Amino acid sequence: MKILALDTTSGACSVALHCDGHTSEQFVRAERDHTRRILPMIDQVLGEAGVSLSQLDALAVGRGPGSFTGLRIAISCTQGLAFAADKPVLPVSSLAALAAGVRREQPHWDAAPIVAALDARMQQVYWGVYTADAPNASLWPEAVQDPQQMAQRLAQSSLPTPVYGAGAGWHYPELAQVPVAEVLVEAEIHARDIAELALPLWQSGAAVAAEDLEPLYLRDEVAWQKRQKIRSK
Repeated sequence: MKILALDTTSGACSVALHCDGHTSEQFVRAERDHTRRILPMIDQVLGEAGVSLSQLDALAVGRGPGSFTGLRIAISCTQGLAFAADKPVLPVSSLAALAAGVRREQPHWDAAPIVAALDARMQQVYWGVYTADAPNASLWPEAVQDPQQMAQRLAQSSLPTPVYGAGAGWHYPELAQVPVAEVLVEAEIHARDIAELALPLWQSGAAVAAEDLEPLYLRDEVAWQKRQKIRSK
């Protein structure tokens, strides 16, 4: 099984190749430099493995939520490659990938729930809750909320303890009192974790055609819902 994975949903830019059980990755922190870096990184990862686009089974990409600009870069690059090679695409939640990466790097967190949170700017947070049993799906729908709303939701929850936190969204002071055992604010999204999460999606038949690939912004969805409510009054 050969899957090429891309991610530019945040300040980092990463490319990974899962090739028959082995995963290699290129990762750089490249704020505002994704466009220049992504294609050379793809060439390097494929070249080092001796794999061509035509030999891939599928491409995987961090579908969001995340930076609007970063998501457009990753989605458009993935679509272009998938069209060129006539390959399907596996969209992976960027929040799920963040949680999976932290679980990989922090084995002592074991199977505990991880609250992955990205800074959505404008005093809001993208977040979801992930377990080892279902790493691709948040226990609650992924959301964009004010930090205070997120804190209240977690304080009122009945999640099994301990609970851990990961991601830059945790920097807001309102989240300091949330009952979590440990928080890694510096945690980042890695394409290698997108590739690993793509494997069960492939097995379950979740691949989509390149033309059907769409980013998940969340904030756009919230704005649309608000407009619909206003129009219905």
